[in-house]
Amino acid sequence: MINRRKSKQISIGDVKVGGDAPISVQSMCNTDTHDVEKTLTQINELVDAGCELVRLAVLDKDAAACIKQLVKGVKVPLIADIHFDYRLAIECINNGINALRLNPGNIGNLENIKKVITLAKQQKIPIRIGINAGSLEKEFENKNIPLPQKMIKSALKHINILEDLDFDLIKVSLKSSDVLTTIEAYKLIAEKIDYPLHLGVTEAGTLKSGLVKSSVGLGSLLSQGIGDTIRVSLTENPVEEVFAGFEILKSLNLRQKGVNFISCPTCGRCQIDLISLAKKVEEKFKHLDKTITIAVMGCPVNGPGEAKHADFGVAGAIKEGYIFKKGEIIARVKEDEIIAKLDEIIKKSFI
Repeated sequence: MINRRKSKQISIGDVKVGGDAPISVQSMCNTDTHDVEKTLTQINELVDAGCELVRLAVLDKDAAACIKQLVKGVKVPLIADIHFDYRLAIECINNGINALRLNPGNIGNLENIKKVITLAKQQKIPIRIGINAGSLEKEFENKNIPLPQKMIKSALKHINILEDLDFDLIKVSLKSSDVLTTIEAYKLIAEKIDYPLHLGVTEAGTLKSGLVKSSVGLGSLLSQGIGDTIRVSLTENPVEEVFAGFEILKSLNLRQKGVNFISCPTCGRCQIDLISLAKKVEEKFKHLDKTITIAVMGCPVNGPGEAKHADFGVAGAIKEGYIFKKGEIIARVKEDEIIAKLDEIIKKSFI
């Protein structure tokens, strides 16, 4: 069992982050925020995949104005990503945004910072301080110390600005495209502050390489109890980020939302199109809102036995499949009937 780091709890809309709250999964729209209809469609796709927090890029006043419609059109908390212009943060708060991603030291002089923080405090709007290794301030970038320590110094600077204004609805991230740098930075900050931490390996890459980097980085930290919310950053449809996030959490028994899929590797005993079958089973049941395990095994020699802990499963044979439940074979069908029969059996079990 993983003992999680004790952190302060904040609320982003109706989602609690930190403390004893479940680790939440978030993503970010890649649509143009000005295009309200397209952005609403993508937000709803993310929500259908299980996403619990959605971030939006707010590049100008027109985008900030669109926040009002977007907040009204969805049931998930929205986070505005703000850089440099304090007025965008103020407009987003006034338009109902649930949280900000904003580094206070980057939005102007102290008076402008105070305007944002005063309003955020009044409206109970949390702020995520997001430190990226590739965009550190020159005062830290030029220091002759390891990169993770530079990131920590930058984070503490921004945290101090907020704390000096008596603001503590804070969440922190320290991301790098380098996995080891990311891990070290989060481990160091976890010892220095008790604010909730948002985990991510930034610019992780395309689907395959990005999944590996994110799984190693996030998995390492989560297994040590570090992390309160996560994003798997992929150059891909953001829906894939959500699926990946939950799979990482499920693999560590930190969340049990949705179906847990297991399947065996192919081998010489396999006489069925296992790769295709496994993909079809996962696609068919990935939206099933049941906390169950479904197994897809290559042969009847070890299949039902090795996967007897699974709630449901199928073991391939010669152009057919044995469908089992808790290790007991309950049906034998032709290969092209496997999905339909498995679906029928699972549905009956929940009637």
